[in-house]
Amino acid sequence: MDDKNDLLNLSVRDFAAAVAAKTPTPGGGSVAGVVGALGVALGEMALNFTIGKKAFAQHAEFHSHAAERLKRARTMFEQLVADDVAAYGLYAETSKRPDGAEKDQAMQLALAAAVNVPRQAAKLAVAVMEDLLGLADKCNKYLLSDLKAGAVLAMAAIMLSDYNVRINVPQLADAQAAADVSQASTADIKRAGELMEQIEKICTEK
Repeated sequence: MDDKNDLLNLSVRDFAAAVAAKTPTPGGGSVAGVVGALGVALGEMALNFTIGKKAFAQHAEFHSHAAERLKRARTMFEQLVADDVAAYGLYAETSKRPDGAEKDQAMQLALAAAVNVPRQAAKLAVAVMEDLLGLADKCNKYLLSDLKAGAVLAMAAIMLSDYNVRINVPQLADAQAAADVSQASTADIKRAGELMEQIEKICTEK
């Protein structure tokens, strides 16, 4: 593949093959972006089969707002796929520099980028799960399984992002910053679990 920033133009089969290949990218970070985008897409499908239904007419404003938010989230996840590849590229290029103070400083910047991308993905996924929770009791009941599946994929994106954070955080020179990032990542996982439970409860009741 000539342009690794163009991963989303690959077929599903070719993307899976690219992940399987003995190359560092696409890897877990890129997969997190794709999984997140697919999770959003399932939520959008559930919403699209609900919009316009007379039984949900009173929720038209919410549905319109949610549609805009989910579409934007899907686009952001797609961008994070390319951002992950770029962050790894910066890290790999910097690691080849001659040892010294300049390399050490550049490596900290590269590590910051490597941590920032999965943190953005996790925060985005939490926001998506919150939107899906809001939609759960305003959704066509025949699409609730898809809504739940979307939430599961969003949670998977959070878990994948946490793994990428954990592998890079120990290399950060700022111990307090590293601790703060780890704590925030753990908090996102906890919040995702809470949201998933609430979504499951509402969908089961319906």
